[in-house]
Amino acid sequence: MSAIGHNRGPALTGGKGWQVHCWRKARADLLPQLPLEVIRLRVRRAKEIGLDYTSYATVRATTGHDIVAFLYSTNALHLFRADQALAADRAAKLAAQSGVQRQLAAQPPLDPAATLAGLAAQGLRFDGSGRAPGLLTFPALRDAVRGLLGGVPSDRVLLVGDTAVEREWCAAGRLAGYMPAERFFA
Repeated sequence: MSAIGHNRGPALTGGKGWQVHCWRKARADLLPQLPLEVIRLRVRRAKEIGLDYTSYATVRATTGHDIVAFLYSTNALHLFRADQALAADRAAKLAAQSGVQRQLAAQPPLDPAATLAGLAAQGLRFDGSGRAPGLLTFPALRDAVRGLLGGVPSDRVLLVGDTAVEREWCAAGRLAGYMPAERFFA
């Protein structure tokens, strides 16, 4: 008789090589064999939203959903003053992005509405903005992050940030993932 919770799979009492083989086989059996056309569509979608295919596929596999929105911090955009323009390379990356919503989290002392207006003056459309959460308790942080999403389900939003504090927003808000700004804008 097996203990409760035992899946009656092969015993992993053998050597390390056997364990690795079992895990690789189980993982290969778990992953679907996607048709070539589905992969082409996903490669096209990744390019449309401005991600490399590996990052996009990882988020899809983790959440089971497509990315429908991005949440950018002003730190990730390297906007630190009210009168500052977005760098040309970052503006070009955002301008090329399509098919997703964009939300902005303005770090103090930046005013969310004024920052949004400044970006609009540069020809960059964002769907909403709000004040970036400060140091809060976990439940308050969760509510603050979800308040920035404009009604989009949190597991379909990818956060592009630049600090360790912003990385915590991902877990608190149960977002689809976190991508460092340097990697996103590379």
